[in-house]
Amino acid sequence: MIRIIALTQAGRCLAERIKTYYPYDSELWFKPQPFAEKVQHAFGQGDQLVFVCAMGIVVRTLAPVLQNKHQDPPVLVLDEAGTFVVPLLSGHEGGANQWGYELAEKLKAKLVLTTAQSYIEKDEPIYTVGMGCERNCPPEELLGLLHDCLQQKNLSIDDVHSINSVDIKADEKGLIECARQLGKSYQVFEKSQLASVDHLLSEKSDYVFNLLGIYSVAEAAALVAAKQATCGEAQLVLNKVKTKKATCAIAKSYTQSYKMSALSLGR
Repeated sequence: MIRIIALTQAGRCLAERIKTYYPYDSELWFKPQPFAEKVQHAFGQGDQLVFVCAMGIVVRTLAPVLQNKHQDPPVLVLDEAGTFVVPLLSGHEGGANQWGYELAEKLKAKLVLTTAQSYIEKDEPIYTVGMGCERNCPPEELLGLLHDCLQQKNLSIDDVHSINSVDIKADEKGLIECARQLGKSYQVFEKSQLASVDHLLSEKSDYVFNLLGIYSVAEAAALVAAKQATCGEAQLVLNKVKTKKATCAIAKSYTQSYKMSALSLGR
């Protein structure tokens, strides 16, 4: 669970914005009381914490409950204007540096790393396609749908990393032939994997859930494939597009490279 903590009205506005990025696994705390007790309890149970307040308040509050960098959950601190994102605790081992980078990207803020080891550079995006279809859907329809979707986002088939679906479509001839003709790998994922990205979907389909036990095929498959390809965060580029017999969605993620930096506090 992500706890987003703000102590002023200006900070609350930023906290509400941050919460929209994590709609299903976050909670906003505005002036929680008793402050120290509540925050320390959340930290102790492993919650990820985002503070929109002065760093000194965070340090004094968490100091009594700190364990070590291998056990403590990640903690980020932001100023009220959302100009800077500072990973305060568990930067490398706990993932605060990477999380801070991703949040800074969303907010168009500056990431402030106080560790000397590395900084993160964003490389070219990886695009993945998710598709679903009725049984025995002809490859011509799938190819036409895919090309239409790519055209909507000014992408070409050369930009596509893979074509993806749910595991019950492992033997779907149309999808297999579509991928073969385009020279792309065809991957399928288990339903549990697809369900893991429910919070990133543009919408949840009750029809698909009643049919398969998951809320999405095309969007979820694209998102899972993008995350798998880069080991990073993924987002939808094109929400699900439907024809009578098929669906298609496009997601992207970024590969990240870590380079040595000579910058750190005190240098």
